[in-house]
Amino acid sequence: MKRLLRSPLLWTFFVSLVLLLAVGGWLLTDAATSRSEALKTGGIAGGAIVALYALWLNDRRRRVEERRQEIERQRQELELRRADQDRDRISDERFAKAVELLGHDADQVRVGALHALAGLARGRKVYTQTVLDILCSYLRRPFEHPRYEGEAKRSGNKLPERGDAKQEQELQVRQTAQRLIGDLLPAADSEGTPGYDLDLTGAVLEYFDLSERKIGKLLLRYAGLYSSTNLSGCLFLGPVYLTGAGTADKKKIGFFRCNEAKFEQRAWFSGVQFSEDVEFRGTVFAGETSFKDSVFTKDAVFADAGFKGTLDLRRARFEGFGDLSFREPPGTVSLYNTSVEPARDHLLPEGWSVETLPDGRARLTVKD
Repeated sequence: MKRLLRSPLLWTFFVSLVLLLAVGGWLLTDAATSRSEALKTGGIAGGAIVALYALWLNDRRRRVEERRQEIERQRQELELRRADQDRDRISDERFAKAVELLGHDADQVRVGALHALAGLARGRKVYTQTVLDILCSYLRRPFEHPRYEGEAKRSGNKLPERGDAKQEQELQVRQTAQRLIGDLLPAADSEGTPGYDLDLTGAVLEYFDLSERKIGKLLLRYAGLYSSTNLSGCLFLGPVYLTGAGTADKKKIGFFRCNEAKFEQRAWFSGVQFSEDVEFRGTVFAGETSFKDSVFTKDAVFADAGFKGTLDLRRARFEGFGDLSFREPPGTVSLYNTSVEPARDHLLPEGWSVETLPDGRARLTVKD
């Protein structure tokens, strides 16, 4: 009974009835008002109360529905957070397990671990830089192979020298790591993608191919780049350092291609020993560029290269043919003791010339 008395619907009908009787009775006291008009006006007044109750009830339902939707939204967000946490936990476990397996004795297990890391980086971009760091770290591990003892590039159709079983297995793992690095890097012409950093200081690499890729900072200091290296079409967003590559521990640099690439910041090739042909056709150097103390053992081609900053060629040696027919010569160039092979007919920018020294050597000079 008490619950019934507290019912808003009951009180609404009660107030509506009271208002109907009150308004109708009051109007009936006026002789000018007919009974039908009094009842009609009273009915309208009572109906207004019912209408107000309906509006209140509708607003209450709306607020209840909004609260229900808010609770549902919070529940879904909680489930998404839990799913993200579970995904993070599973990813972390996969990551830790894959890193652990990189130290396994079996080469196929190490290859599987590398692919697991690459798959993790593809599925979750937040892991990409970390996975690339691990792949680079693996390639920085000391590695020796009989095929690297001698020339950086072997001529003819002769098969390269094979090492023992352990060396051959490790070579396959390392080449897998090289390929995965290239696969994880975004394309050079992709928009809205970051440039990931690569630290390959002192690494031993063979047939290293990062062509048409976007790269952040690249470190190849004191690295050995055997057979051939292809960086053509790359976009380097950060500084690039190959300082001393091909010099440490009898390391070599084979055929080096970097055609149609773009260096947006510093490009440092100081003290590099190029053992084979070098190509920088159509490459753009937007920042400071240095080949100081570098040695070009064979042909060096810079045809149509553009230099928007300074170029340092101090004490560089061109022992083969030099094609320096730049599309855009540097505004400032340093040529102190830059030597060239006097017997070759080099292609030089306007204003550059070859000066033959009394001892038979030759060097590059620029008119003031």
